[in-house]
Amino acid sequence: MLTVFLCGFMGCGKTTIGKELATMLGVSYADMDEHIVKKAGKSIPQIFTENGEEYFRRLETDAVRELALKGGVISCGGGAMLKKENAEIANKNGIVVYIDVSFETCYSRIRHDKNRPILVNNTKEQLEDIYNSRIPLYLQNSRITADGDDTPYNIARKIAAELSAEI
Repeated sequence: MLTVFLCGFMGCGKTTIGKELATMLGVSYADMDEHIVKKAGKSIPQIFTENGEEYFRRLETDAVRELALKGGVISCGGGAMLKKENAEIANKNGIVVYIDVSFETCYSRIRHDKNRPILVNNTKEQLEDIYNSRIPLYLQNSRITADGDDTPYNIARKIAAELSAEI
């Protein structure tokens, strides 16, 4: 069973690339944030407001465990692979792929999205600091790094080729 976890900063293209990659590989696709929303019965902003970020991060760990058992391509939330436990679970059960995209590209894609608590609660400069602090962890916790500056189809194709070399 093939399991691929896509990680990277908000707006790097995990969802779009993930759907494309799943189709190419003929496997299922899951979005971790959607999985969490469905299980919690409330939106991510509601979870952050009512229960806090720490609670949300625990839900992410549960989601990594659950989705790892199902296999397929999984688009992780931007912070999921920053937690050592999550990265260990993902790497034990599959292959983690980091989608590397510049901060400016990510920011241009997400800047008007009101459903991202970290975006809403930080300035652009603070977000860039968060982005910069996460890069080493994304690199450390992934087996493959994919250049995200291409079309989703081409990025997915390159990831598929690298995955075939890994398995």
